[in-house]
Amino acid sequence: MRARTLAPLLLAFLTAQRLVELRRARANERWARAQGAAEYGRAHYPLFFVLHPTWMLFTLLEGRASRGRVNVPALLVFLAAQPLRAWVMRSLGRYWNTKILIVTGGQRVTAGPFRYLKHPNYAVVALEIASAPLAVGAWRTALAYTVLNAALLLLVRIPAEERALAHYAATQGDPAGH
Repeated sequence: MRARTLAPLLLAFLTAQRLVELRRARANERWARAQGAAEYGRAHYPLFFVLHPTWMLFTLLEGRASRGRVNVPALLVFLAAQPLRAWVMRSLGRYWNTKILIVTGGQRVTAGPFRYLKHPNYAVVALEIASAPLAVGAWRTALAYTVLNAALLLLVRIPAEERALAHYAATQGDPAGH
């Protein structure tokens, strides 16, 4: 298959997936807020609504301009990330969200992929941000957005989550942060 043929199909898949996830996140947010959840990191949240749609758009545009064939290994990495994403979401259950919401009385999830990584969802997203563009020959998009995503996650988002969890642990008398 030509990369330019896969690019719009990939965009359609990613768009549908992200819309379903946003719907689930909103439902989970309503539940969390009803449980007394506090939100953290609100100031940086809009950056994700710039990063992800522009990444999807540039994957499409650069992929449509590609003259090569689909990069099968990159596509397989992207496809392998999908059950990992589902595993993360299933492990978090109602706690899964696109926002940093700390639910009063909640416990830090340590089951599923959280046994191996502190932030497995971000590892999955990093795989997707690199592999989806590479699958359609959009190497510039893969490079630029991998760097942007890493900077946003490592310098802003993950520290904000860790601060939120530490604050919650301190107020709940759990010095280990669990």
